[in-house]
Amino acid sequence: MVDFAQVSAAPAPDLLTPDNCAVLFVDHQPQMFFGTGSSDRTAIINATVGLAKAAKVFDVPVVLSTVAAESFSGPLMPQLADVFPDQKIVDRSTMNAWEDTNFVEAVKATGRTKLVIAGLWTEVCVVLPALSALAQGYEVYVVTDASGGVSPQAHEHAVQRMVQAGVVPVTWVQVLLELQRDWARTETYLPVMDVVKEHGGTYGLGVVYAQTVIGAHAAG
Repeated sequence: MVDFAQVSAAPAPDLLTPDNCAVLFVDHQPQMFFGTGSSDRTAIINATVGLAKAAKVFDVPVVLSTVAAESFSGPLMPQLADVFPDQKIVDRSTMNAWEDTNFVEAVKATGRTKLVIAGLWTEVCVVLPALSALAQGYEVYVVTDASGGVSPQAHEHAVQRMVQAGVVPVTWVQVLLELQRDWARTETYLPVMDVVKEHGGTYGLGVVYAQTVIGAHAAG
């Protein structure tokens, strides 16, 4: 029941903001991409880089992690590493990143309680830390289009398992626009539009069209 006395023009506390979340990238590595078959791998790369640039635009803290980088999986994909050239990468032996002390300490150091996670594979290296963080009191959001599994079923079932546990599924554009939320926020408007034009596909083309036909002030 609505209490009209309490209704105001204010965002819900569940929304992601630049001040309440951190973004975790888990195992976006060559060997993991080789085994990914849930969707187009180029699209996953594009979504991952789009998410990374969204985090950078809003100065959201980021944790980068790999598994067995030197012995099996290879380095973090260069497109992602290039967004954060000075960022330390946490390499692990554990499939569950949340069982690695250095990873967990890096997450704790962000001071954020909402965790936005993307990674490969969804059914292993995403679902395991997502459920583990959730069990320890974090709010967890999984970026489904910046993640991938070995098959469509593996990805879908992993997402279903996480949702049933309380994880919130999102997309990278959803995260970007939720962080912006108001086109009057001019300090991030142009950088957001740059990310959209570069990684937003037809949405990005629409922005190019609007800014060309309507004018550079066209928003959204």
